[in-house]
Amino acid sequence: MLSEGRPLAPTVGFIYPDHAAESDYPLVARQLDMNFPVVHIYGTDLHAVPELLDLGSPEKLAEGARLLRPHEPGAVVWACTSGSFVYGPRGAAEQVAGLSECSGTPASSTSFAFVNAAAALGVSRVAVAASYPRDIAELFVAFLAAHDIEVVSMGEAGIDTAAEVGRLTSDQVDGLADANDHSDAEALLIPDTAMHTIAHVERLESRLGKAVLTANQVTVWEGLRLIKEVPDFPGLGRLFRRRHDDAGT
Repeated sequence: MLSEGRPLAPTVGFIYPDHAAESDYPLVARQLDMNFPVVHIYGTDLHAVPELLDLGSPEKLAEGARLLRPHEPGAVVWACTSGSFVYGPRGAAEQVAGLSECSGTPASSTSFAFVNAAAALGVSRVAVAASYPRDIAELFVAFLAAHDIEVVSMGEAGIDTAAEVGRLTSDQVDGLADANDHSDAEALLIPDTAMHTIAHVERLESRLGKAVLTANQVTVWEGLRLIKEVPDFPGLGRLFRRRHDDAGT
């Protein structure tokens, strides 16, 4: 609890699907001294189109917004990449608009967080290291292309469920990144909020010598961008080591 007279910490609410790597959010909240309430909505955690469409449905996101309301967040983010890009560019935009209406706050999703983070870093050519099966990974590539981000290479691990992704070790995350980087890419994108990545971003950037954008990292950044509270902070990758102009993002 905040001590008497201490300013309230900035608050961003996150709607997280099921359980896998949600511990990344309180980890960053402690580092930044901010308030990141996480609520859960539930469905089948299979990386398959019908299940992902159900997971990101208006009804489930409205329930997430309701659960966050007591926390009075300044912004709400749907912390799921595949459950947003699976709707396509227009559908994902409608999803975010609906979430904003339900929550009464600015809102976004992890898919748009990747787009906005790449723009903030001036990145337009990327490599993708996806944990998903190939058909789902290709939908992410199409979403990026619709927002003028060229994917110069894409590799996928073919993991069927979020629960399996959440059990990947740091060595396995490193291996996925190493295997799917490309010399022509300005950044490597790792697009699954089910993967523990917050503690690995700095190490991955050092290994690869370029920006690394991971799902939970960009989701936090996006929420802070929405409330105009993005800090200059070491330890969370290049995305947090410079001030970003919100214009156009």
